[in-house]
Amino acid sequence: MILHSTTSRATPVRVLLTGANGGYGRTLLDQLRRLPDLTATQLVDPDVDGVTAMLHELGVPASSVATPSTAAATAEAVSAGSIAVIADASAVDWDGVDVLVEATGRIEAGHGYADTALDRGVHVVMVSKEVESVAGVALSAKARAAGLRYLPGDGDQPANLLRLVAWVLECGFDVVALGKSGEYDLAFDPATGVVDQAGTTVHAPSLASLLDLGDDPLATVEARAAAVAGLKRAAAADSCEMNVVSLYTGARADVEALRYPVARPDELADLYTAREDGGLLGRTGVVDVFSMLRLPGEASFAGGVFVIVRTGDPVTWETLRGKGHVVSRDGRHACIYWPYHFMGVETPLSIVAAVDGTSRLPEPRQHTVLAARAREALSAGTAFRVEGHHHEIAGVAPVIVDPDDDGIAPYYLLGGARLVADVAPGDLVRLDDLADVPEAALAAYRAGLALGR
Repeated sequence: MILHSTTSRATPVRVLLTGANGGYGRTLLDQLRRLPDLTATQLVDPDVDGVTAMLHELGVPASSVATPSTAAATAEAVSAGSIAVIADASAVDWDGVDVLVEATGRIEAGHGYADTALDRGVHVVMVSKEVESVAGVALSAKARAAGLRYLPGDGDQPANLLRLVAWVLECGFDVVALGKSGEYDLAFDPATGVVDQAGTTVHAPSLASLLDLGDDPLATVEARAAAVAGLKRAAAADSCEMNVVSLYTGARADVEALRYPVARPDELADLYTAREDGGLLGRTGVVDVFSMLRLPGEASFAGGVFVIVRTGDPVTWETLRGKGHVVSRDGRHACIYWPYHFMGVETPLSIVAAVDGTSRLPEPRQHTVLAARAREALSAGTAFRVEGHHHEIAGVAPVIVDPDDDGIAPYYLLGGARLVADVAPGDLVRLDDLADVPEAALAAYRAGLALGR
């Protein structure tokens, strides 16, 4: 016997997916085909041929795929039972959409799609964390005012972590720290002394003697970091995701570039505690990212999420330790974690929550800003581009800072902008330093700031 998802809606929810031609889009489209209540009717991506080929690979007949170039043609194609694959917003039939899943990862386009969706009475599930970090507060407020839902998309770490935090708080715990693992594990083979991070390797035989935290956990973590110093472990995407979590929780970064301790899951309850408790943190109630260290054959944390909580009755927590739960050595803290994020496989949860109004997320506020700190001297005329798998910008480091004034430039507003003033090494890039900033996204950011913290 095989259990199947069953349908209960008279009419399936119609989904518009932007940024369809990528790993995320594919995982969502594959999953939606298993859910009769949900149907992807319009797919937007400049690479129409690429999306069409992907649908063919997913088993969608060519006769069921249309490539219209106007909104009227899109409406006609969808009405006839086809999936409409379209290049840009001009061919979207907004009257035929219930939920937008925004996954372009591009500020100007992504904000434009989300803002238009809300104007047209369409719920928004935001997967583009770059857009969320800049305009999420304003978009959420706009949705609420219109009686619509605006939600971060399950399947990516921000939404997953927020869901875990909600569970933890409902259980009555005090939260000390929350975060995720980096995207790629550090897989260490003691037999060879080699660490492999997604195909990039370094020779680090000293890790063999550092697999246990020992009597001085902070010294051990420092030695591990030195052993893998040749690897780039931090990513702009990580900082962006933790900034998004901050918007909904109010948690700050303990240090602006995040700590990234090289750690194993069973050590997190010892490491993510205050300094006076023997841990890494200068303050509690913080977001952070760790680099997962594992041995051959050990399960991955899979880019999962964690929350560190204060424990209670010692007998209770020794019982839980005996059942395999991660409890600190002194018994005063525990780590509650989900070792996964399944990308678009989980996003149907958010789509349904948007339609049914079942999400209990708090209203976001701009508690922190993902800002850009100059790595080097930057001259007027410098043009910025968002590039690579992790959507990074050359010349500046992503940092999570408090919005002490409204002049700090959000990191992803730099994409496509240029400097009109020199910026000294170590300084934050400010909005007054920039020209050619996307105006609508900038206005949304300022509107979000104006709502307060």
